[in-house]
Amino acid sequence: MQTVIEFDPSYAMLTVVLDPGESIKAEPGAMVAQQDVEMKTGSAGGGIFGGIRRMLGGESFFINTFTADRNGGQVCLAPSTPGDIGSFALPTGRNLFIQASSFLACTENVQTDSQFQGFRGFFSGESLFFLRAFCERGDGTVFYNSYGAIKRLPVEPGKELVVDTGHLVAFSDDVEYSIGKVGGLRSLLGGGEGLVMKFRGNGHVWIQTRNLASLVEKLIPFLPTPDRGQ
Repeated sequence: MQTVIEFDPSYAMLTVVLDPGESIKAEPGAMVAQQDVEMKTGSAGGGIFGGIRRMLGGESFFINTFTADRNGGQVCLAPSTPGDIGSFALPTGRNLFIQASSFLACTENVQTDSQFQGFRGFFSGESLFFLRAFCERGDGTVFYNSYGAIKRLPVEPGKELVVDTGHLVAFSDDVEYSIGKVGGLRSLLGGGEGLVMKFRGNGHVWIQTRNLASLVEKLIPFLPTPDRGQ
């Protein structure tokens, strides 16, 4: 398959050109346009409990599979928020952990389920689950989206990378993380910084330049209320 990411980083769209019989899987609602492909909606895998975990993680219970007809076809995919789209080459036996709502699409041989992050999720202010993408047979590709632009940061041995929870997109399986804060209690309450994720190991973390939760917080004072009227 051939893929092209257009209009990045602000309003990115992924166009996938499929050979005859070739398929790509995508989140429901991601399709912008399609030509000469058949779409089927099915379970995202992992059975009922796996689907429930995906829903708790901010993803859909279902996934759409687009398959080109005998002449080949194409499909255009885009996330629901303005921002960038990135791709991750996923070797067999490796995992990519993706924050809720950042998964866009993947090649047919990539499987997804949800990884419970324990009660750290309560304290991080984010979802209790990360989406885990992996391949059991053959290498695959995962496409993920962000709110704003995407930047890949290395995690080096012996060093700690600190990321605000609202800016995390994804991380590789060769890093570990803990939940903490920057500075003391005064910084947490009045410094404008919330809880953070502290990464250690030898891998990579992907971040987004904008925080959707912060945008929502700024918009709330302007939303209609019964006191202000409609």
